[in-house]
Formats: sequence, structure tokens, C-alpha cells
Amino acid sequence: MTIRLVLADDQALVRGALAALLDLEPDLEVVGQAENGEEVLTVVEETAPDVVLMDVEMPGGDGIEATTRIRERHPSVHVLVVTTFGRPGYLRRAMQAGASGFVVKDTPAAGLADAVRRAHAGLRVVDPALAADSLALGDSPLTPRETEVLRAAATGATIAQMAKSLYLSEGTVRNHLSSIIGKTTARNRADAVRVARDAGWL
Repeated sequence: MTIRLVLADDQALVRGALAALLDLEPDLEVVGQAENGEEVLTVVEETAPDVVLMDVEMPGGDGIEATTRIRERHPSVHVLVVTTFGRPGYLRRAMQAGASGFVVKDTPAAGLADAVRRAHAGLRVVDPALAADSLALGDSPLTPRETEVLRAAATGATIAQMAKSLYLSEGTVRNHLSSIIGKTTARNRADAVRVARDAGWL
């Protein structure tokens, strides 16, 4: 039986390399490719794959959001997150979104093919070291609203711009930022963005 694959990655070179490697496997076939989180939903509709290999950081909706939507619309489709960023917070969020596994892009070709087969068989596929780090790190300490504020801060927006876009008062935005900085033990809001990104909370 051939396992049908869709690749979602915003870098054409990476998609091409993954497709070339996976197509060498006799039981794997790449039937579609997408460059962002929106396009992958359309490609899945059109090609009916068995497994989607999903990057995390993409324009047009990130891979974790796309994973949630795919799993809601196509529960029989397995999603294997394949990313450069082996961050514990990303792992935790991906699994909560319904991903079957989480591997980093420097995984050897044979290991990636095996991960695809295991995901297709309904097994969980997670790097043991990353799983241990995720358990040690725990959930994000930020509330959903604080996460929204920090995402807005990550764009370089001013307090006034953040307040307007989030329908909050400027004082409330400042209070949220103060709480975020305290929870992340950061020096300032730029450092809080860095800490949260490194942890995979954003």
C-alpha cells in the first residue's frame, strides 16, 4: 500500500528536497505541496493524503493552526510536524493540536520515512530528548490574552497600536506587558518575545 503525502513548507528548496527523498521510498508518494498554512488546507482537500508533513513557522497561518483545522475537517489525515525549531513549547502545542508526531528537519532520511510510516499507523512519533524537555518546561505561563499582547509586541507595534488592534486600553496593555515580563523573567518586552519564542509559546 502506498502512503500518500502532502508537504507544507514555505521554503521551496526544502519542499523539493523532502519530496525527492521521500519519493525514493517504494511505499511513499508525494501527491501535493503547499507553501503556507492556508494553501495546505486546499491541497489536502484536493489530494486526500494519508499524512501531511507540516512546517511550523509559515506565513498565512502557522503550521500548528493548520494542523488543528486539518484534524477538525479530515480526522483520518495524520499530521507529522517537521520543523527546524525543536522547541519544547512547539511540541506541546503541536500535540495539543492533534499532530501524530514532531521531528526536526535534520532527521536522517530513513528516520523521516520511518516516522511517516509510524504516524500513518496511528503511532505517536516524538524525539525522546525533546519530549523530556517539554515535560520539564511545562505549559506556557501566559494567559491567552497575554499571548495575544506578546504576539502584537513581537510585530514592533507601539502601546497605542497594540491597544487599538486588540481593543484594549493602553493602561491594560501596559499591565499585560508588565505581567508577561514578570512571568518570563525577561528584562523587557523584546526579551520577553525572545524567551517566549525560544520556548515555543508564541
